[in-house]
Amino acid sequence: MPYPLPDDLAANVTCALQEDIGEGDITAQLLPENTPAKARIICRESATLCGTAWVDEVFAQLDDTVQITWRAVDGDVISPAQVLCELYGDVRSLVTGERCALNFLQTLSGTASTVAHYVQAISGTGAVLLDTRKTLPGLRHAQKYAVLCGGGKNHRKGLYDAFLIKENHIAAAGSIKQAVSNARMLAADKPVEVETETLEELQQALDAASDIIMLDNFDLKTMREAVAINQGQAKLEASGNISLDTLRAVAETGVDYISSGALTKHLKAIDLSMRLGVRIL
Repeated sequence: MPYPLPDDLAANVTCALQEDIGEGDITAQLLPENTPAKARIICRESATLCGTAWVDEVFAQLDDTVQITWRAVDGDVISPAQVLCELYGDVRSLVTGERCALNFLQTLSGTASTVAHYVQAISGTGAVLLDTRKTLPGLRHAQKYAVLCGGGKNHRKGLYDAFLIKENHIAAAGSIKQAVSNARMLAADKPVEVETETLEELQQALDAASDIIMLDNFDLKTMREAVAINQGQAKLEASGNISLDTLRAVAETGVDYISSGALTKHLKAIDLSMRLGVRIL
């Protein structure tokens, strides 16, 4: 795998199988018992592949005698009609695991594919594409893995590994300076990011020695002014209402990072299918 797999991968699969199978797959019971078969997972459109380990885990938990031979790996660009893998095993196991396996594969490949399009759009600018916490519930770590497979980078994983001081935090603390000071005292080893909405707030965040400053919904002109004011003192992150159409222009302002919730919450699942072989072996 190109990147370390999430620690909760097996738990994700266990939950999905229980949700789908419950007390048992009654339709699979219409098929003959102990009958070996073969199947293929086929891609129906161009995409960036992600989620192969989740497919492996689905069948490992369901029936560890199922054998899977992959013809592509996570991060590969795949094409319409391409065979992604071949499966061999009991026919009941193959049809029972089909939907869970494809759900993971189509969702994570959708995430990786969206990210790949965004990364291509800012190629050569020096800006780095970041994800956000706007992920599908329960699939945070899986989607962040998919972001990496698509060529993006991860922002903080959750509320525990970095400070992101927003408007409500600032209001409750009394000022940007006080909020940053509180963060430094609480956990000096954690990065501190401050969300700003104006150039005045940007200057306050700089004066407070923030590590990263988010430029929230800044227009292009104001972003360029922010870059000039910053002069490399902190890392600047553009965020808010950024689309694939506006992404390149934002990157060309000179910001260090661009974050977008659309990478993980507006994804389009990739069209995949699993087909049993012409005959049962």
